[in-house]
Amino acid sequence: MELILIKTKYRFIIRWVVATFGAFLLSLLFIEIGEKSDIGVLQATIGGLAIALPQAVILRFAISPLLWVWTTVVGWVLITGIGVGAVGWIVPPVQFPLRILYGVLSGGIGGLGIGLVQWLAIRYYVPYAWQWILVSTLSWAVAIPVGSVVGIFLHQITHLFLGEVIGLAVTWLVVSFLTGINARRLLIN
Repeated sequence: MELILIKTKYRFIIRWVVATFGAFLLSLLFIEIGEKSDIGVLQATIGGLAIALPQAVILRFAISPLLWVWTTVVGWVLITGIGVGAVGWIVPPVQFPLRILYGVLSGGIGGLGIGLVQWLAIRYYVPYAWQWILVSTLSWAVAIPVGSVVGIFLHQITHLFLGEVIGLAVTWLVVSFLTGINARRLLIN
């Protein structure tokens, strides 16, 4: 009986992580990783759509999938349009140790923008929906510096840009876990 409870408790989180991280990997077919100036509104739209669609499938039992997709795409376009950039697809333009500070700031601002717009989608469906703004802000503020440090470390060791791409993958993995845990807490508890 206890094993069944553990499986159901973590099923949502596992689905969220697989959907979000898998969507990031799929988005790499359409979006070239680069610096902030390389990723425009069109790429942010494609990336936001790639992330939002599988997440909406998972969230369909709790909120409007169309509203989730719409607000997620708008969030990515918004943070890209105001100059923060599509933080999940850009390599920070600074070196270590400034990458940590840059990651916290750009991740926090990007997460705040995305979380605020996504809050518009969930506020009528989820008690304490305002917490999603904090979850998104903090998740990205933690994930960007972690992934950036991994990326620059791998890039310096291998002398391959692929190290930076792996760093972004680590970023998305961290964001997936942090947002998945908290989405489950907000939606299922």
